[in-house]
Amino acid sequence: MGETRKLAAILVADIVGYSRLAGADEDRILARLRTLRSDLIDPTIAVHRGRVVKRTGDGSIIEFRSVVDAVSCAIEVQDGLIERNAGLPAERRIQFRMGVHVGDVVEESDGDLMGDVVNIAARLECVADPGAICLSEDAYRQVKGRLDLAVTDLGPTQLKNIAEPIRIYSLQVGVPRQANPPAPKERSALAPIAAGIAALLIVIAVGAWRLFDTDRPEPAASNAATLTAAAPLSVVVLPFANLSGDPAQDYLADALTEGVTTAIARVSDKFFVISRNTAFTYKGKPVEVKALGKELGVRYVLEGSVQPSGDRVRVNAQLIDAESGAHLWTEQFDTARADLLQMQDEIVAHLGRAMSVQLNEAEAARFKRAPAANPAAEEFALQCTTAALKTGFIGKEADAAFRLCEQALDADPKNVDALGILSLKYWVPVTIGRSADPKADLKRGDELVSQALALDPNYAYGHHFKAEILLFQARFKEAIAEEERALALDPTTVNAYEGLGQAHLGLGEFERSFEFFDKAIRLSQHDPTLPNWYRGKASAHFALKQYDQAIEWSHRTITVNPGDQFAHKILIASLALGGEETEANEALQRYLALPPAGLDTIAAWKAFNAHAVNERTDPRYLEYLDRQIEGLRKAGMPEG
Repeated sequence: MGETRKLAAILVADIVGYSRLAGADEDRILARLRTLRSDLIDPTIAVHRGRVVKRTGDGSIIEFRSVVDAVSCAIEVQDGLIERNAGLPAERRIQFRMGVHVGDVVEESDGDLMGDVVNIAARLECVADPGAICLSEDAYRQVKGRLDLAVTDLGPTQLKNIAEPIRIYSLQVGVPRQANPPAPKERSALAPIAAGIAALLIVIAVGAWRLFDTDRPEPAASNAATLTAAAPLSVVVLPFANLSGDPAQDYLADALTEGVTTAIARVSDKFFVISRNTAFTYKGKPVEVKALGKELGVRYVLEGSVQPSGDRVRVNAQLIDAESGAHLWTEQFDTARADLLQMQDEIVAHLGRAMSVQLNEAEAARFKRAPAANPAAEEFALQCTTAALKTGFIGKEADAAFRLCEQALDADPKNVDALGILSLKYWVPVTIGRSADPKADLKRGDELVSQALALDPNYAYGHHFKAEILLFQARFKEAIAEEERALALDPTTVNAYEGLGQAHLGLGEFERSFEFFDKAIRLSQHDPTLPNWYRGKASAHFALKQYDQAIEWSHRTITVNPGDQFAHKILIASLALGGEETEANEALQRYLALPPAGLDTIAAWKAFNAHAVNERTDPRYLEYLDRQIEGLRKAGMPEG
């Protein structure tokens, strides 16, 4: 009969209250499910080496080679749904129950699976709470040492049509493991049961770190706990601690952290280095190395400290194996304060040896810094950079930071970092509609960036800044070249991926823009500019007239950054054009109640978008801009 018996892990999942969701708005729920499948399900099943055995309406049965793969997928989807449901009303949230079991199955000639293992996995899904994952005792035994989630022992439970009780363990995604797990709960034989063996596996396309038999490892795209192994050469550089007791000296530690991060990323394309923006979200927080390694998907953690004393600085650095917690290498460096920047090269060289990377003399020389020509200017520039990054480049605190750059340039007019950071003072307000003289400010910002690049053509962030200015001038192809140059020089310039996404939007290549927004999100999960990348996806969905998805990504943006005026506009226009005019007007009123940003009328929005309208502008992009105006007007935005 063509039957084959084999060992397999089976994952079954089901949408909670699907009939209610479909009854309220069937078209919307089907559209969201199609998006979830295309964006998340299929790529992640492939990553975890899974096979869809059967799809039945709102559900699926998935076969995996191991319990580790099955549970990894289940954790990632539940964690991802928590993020995707953020900001949505309860009646529109999609939640899942999931069950996992392992054992012998019979595979039919048509690929279908039969046997008690499939039936038990389906029954486990039935008794799971919304958002939870129920594991059989056999499945739990194989992964219990790898879990960092809260686990509830439900005890032996009688499942429908299963002869013997099954001991069940429930994983609560989003809830960390407690030191003392709760006692088992008694379960009645009449446990909640859903009808049929229906499930839909939705997973986040994040996947396992691959060994370096490919060009470059792919980073994780989710904050979910993951059970897959990190690549051997993956590392995060945690913010160095300032041990001086003086917060004003933070900039020294921050500068060394950023320099080491960039230098390691440049050593080889075989390294995967978590971006400095994500790493800095852990600054000043207690970190458990093993948990951090799993969260970020890295094998190694580099941490250290900086202790200035007079004109000397002591730097401590240590490399830790994130899987075992073992300290692999530690070093102490004492140097003159003026030589601090040269220390990063020695740290990188030691780090490379500790990770079995053979750095030849040419590579070492390539990254060797020349002594600072003007230590006073260099120190002002470092203070300016650190202070400016904390301000968002707008407001009184930003002005104070930029004055430090001006002091650096007074001491050394050729200080590249000071020129680059000072340019932000002028061009950033233009790009968000807060400049009193956009033409003059954009020109001044461009002049400063051009000066910096003339002095140092390998200044990665200078190329990114140049690209941002070109984007505002609708010179999209030129912007792409600059962003690609920035990434070639410094792979941790994650914001360049957002710029590439925006450039492809401007060229009318809406679907391709997702590639770059998604990569930015994957590379830097905790980045302070994450809302910009969410908004980029909302814009692309709006451009494609996928209003449900545009609404979803706008909500996600606003959840993280409630004051994002551009995300509010996409939300308002999407609701209006999607036929939800009442909700659109309510969203408009919420937006108008925000602190004035100068773009709260149709006339102001048209004037702001005028920069993108010229003889080179793609007709598809013009239509996208016009449709935004149409939606805002339909929602009731004042003409002005």
